[in-house]
Amino acid sequence: MNSLYWSIIYLCIVLSTAELLGPESRKDKEKNDDDDSEISENPDINKKFRDGFLKMLTESIKDNFDKNEEIEETIKDLFTDPSKLSDAQIEQIKYAVNLLKKRALLKHSDTGWNQDAKINKENDSELEKTEEVLKDILGNLQNSQVEEEPDLTPELKEAKEIYDAAIAKLDRRSADLRGAILQVKHAAERGYRPANIKLAWSYLFGEGVELDVDKAKDIFERLASEGDADAHAGMGFLYATGIGVSVSQARALVHYTIGAIEGSDYAQMALAYRYWSEVTVPSSCPKALQLYMKVAAKVASKVTLSGGPAIQRTRLMDEAEGGGALDSDLIEYYQLLADKGDVQAQVGLGQLHFQGGRGVTLDISKALHYFQQAAKAGNAVANAFLGKIYLEGGDGIKPDNETALRYFKKAAELNNPVGQSGLGIMYLQGRGVPKDTTAAFKYFTMAANQGWVEGQLHLGFMYFGGIGVRRDFKQANKYFSLASQSGHVLALYHLAHMHAQGLGVLRSCTTAVELLKNVCERGSWSARLMLAHAAWRARDLDSAFLQYLALAERGLEVAQTNAAYLLDTGAVSLFPEAERWRRALQLWGRGAAQGSAGARLKLGDYHYYGLGTAPDLEAAAHHYRIASEQLHNAQATFNLGYMHERGLGLARDPHLAKRCYDLAADTSPDARLPAALALAHLHATAALHSVMESPIAALFLSGESGLLDNWDAYLIAVLAASLGLVVLLRRPQRPN
Repeated sequence: MNSLYWSIIYLCIVLSTAELLGPESRKDKEKNDDDDSEISENPDINKKFRDGFLKMLTESIKDNFDKNEEIEETIKDLFTDPSKLSDAQIEQIKYAVNLLKKRALLKHSDTGWNQDAKINKENDSELEKTEEVLKDILGNLQNSQVEEEPDLTPELKEAKEIYDAAIAKLDRRSADLRGAILQVKHAAERGYRPANIKLAWSYLFGEGVELDVDKAKDIFERLASEGDADAHAGMGFLYATGIGVSVSQARALVHYTIGAIEGSDYAQMALAYRYWSEVTVPSSCPKALQLYMKVAAKVASKVTLSGGPAIQRTRLMDEAEGGGALDSDLIEYYQLLADKGDVQAQVGLGQLHFQGGRGVTLDISKALHYFQQAAKAGNAVANAFLGKIYLEGGDGIKPDNETALRYFKKAAELNNPVGQSGLGIMYLQGRGVPKDTTAAFKYFTMAANQGWVEGQLHLGFMYFGGIGVRRDFKQANKYFSLASQSGHVLALYHLAHMHAQGLGVLRSCTTAVELLKNVCERGSWSARLMLAHAAWRARDLDSAFLQYLALAERGLEVAQTNAAYLLDTGAVSLFPEAERWRRALQLWGRGAAQGSAGARLKLGDYHYYGLGTAPDLEAAAHHYRIASEQLHNAQATFNLGYMHERGLGLARDPHLAKRCYDLAADTSPDARLPAALALAHLHATAALHSVMESPIAALFLSGESGLLDNWDAYLIAVLAASLGLVVLLRRPQRPN
């Protein structure tokens, strides 16, 4: 059935573009309406075009699939004998074709899809035109037309104001979540489309409203039929994950493709991840690059000098013992210390309120209050952050270059790199001082030499653009690389461009995609990780799972492993047990492919116990070996030792078992006690085996010597049982 899905997708794309670029001599065009005509009702596809189309279509997918004959037969059936197709197959084809016809995908001109207008003039063959479109359908996304938002009616303008106010509350992580979503609902009821999309996702996540998948689906379906890109992305998510509908990767791919072309960042990220990780589509680095490039540009354009709100990427597997976000009691303790004049507590609370996160609401006014208290005591960090606040303004605080300059100078005099970098920005941009690139370069260098990320970033900008210094791409790459190690979005973004274009480094599509993917995963939507974690702590497990699952479709590894963890522990009530294991296995696999040691370990456990798949000890050993040798996971190394000791999926080898136990103990302090017990059992087993094989042992055990009485036999039995218990406790852990 998978091969049929792929043939459907390729068929839909080519049929749509063929309608767009078809020969002018074709007199009887198909009606561009929503009728449900069968594929067999297309007799006006002439034989010449049909044969050429069949050849081109089959050749275009031969390199990407193993079952070429099956695909070719399916495609032939579409044009020669549609009666061979099942009702389900025809229904799938009809759905995809009508969906694409209905959409404004066909509204673009020929030059909008083809970069080189000369090709259109020189190509007299409609077949060559169609093939060109097929090859470049995603490659030319950057040239697709973007519809401008139409003038809003007074009612819609009012709805937009209500919606913007609600989003501002949500961005500040206001505690009044229900109130903000209620505002979104009011805006949606007045017909404001972005509010309807937000409301649909809120219904899907149970965010401020009762979780209701059916209501979310109804909104997405209605808006998708009207051509909304984000609604197509929502429908793509539902079909890809089987939430509220039957799983259909073909339909998901159609919706994601339309949403990506029309500018939905969710659809673009989901589709880029699929091309990058070869999930239901052939691997294609160039396609992933162009899709990620579009989303990364949106993310980079919204980055402020402050870096934006902080995001905690908590792994639920690491939360078993209650670690993680700060408790309210601890925050109150810091507030008490700050009120008593503790400068470090004042600075810490100021930074928490400046960036939000860790149980603290983003509040610039409160940050200003705490920083001012610490600055009175002469704290350099507080002065530097006060400079950042007055340089940018926000939340009722007007930007003030003179005040910002004063605070930055105080911090710089105390050799604070944040203050030095702030002065560099003011001299570079001429804010409150005359422009002076030499002074800016000096201050950025001082900050960079102390390891401050913003100093490194701006030095990269100056070398990249030749601002005040001679243009030097290698130096730009050096400083962008240093800044990217701290995770700065703009450093990652520009470094990706350099790798994509080969500026100062060897051109590398793979490296560029990895960097751009990192940028995209730091967009505003990543705050959903914290909302999902908050839902998990509140025991709203279905909501937490759906939020993690939505981010997992975007390709976030943390979200994939967290969603898998919730399925693994049986916390999710949306699926029967057998399906739960299969879904968890899939998500663990995607997380493992992105380098998660915990996910790779879980893959080994699932194959060991046969969860979501048939038991396969060799596959389990394979995953344990990757987690051990490449990801240095102590538990995986220990499990390899156990399998070598018992001969499970691996050759029985006590020497390799001992080596694995030793390595596990060296890798993690937590593994030392289990490894010591395992080694004791291994040595005891070897000693008993050696004794039992000796000639004297036979005499003792026969009872003829009288040297082995019943009490000795009892002690040996107890020792054997105890060692057996140790073995039982250290087997690979079976999930719940």
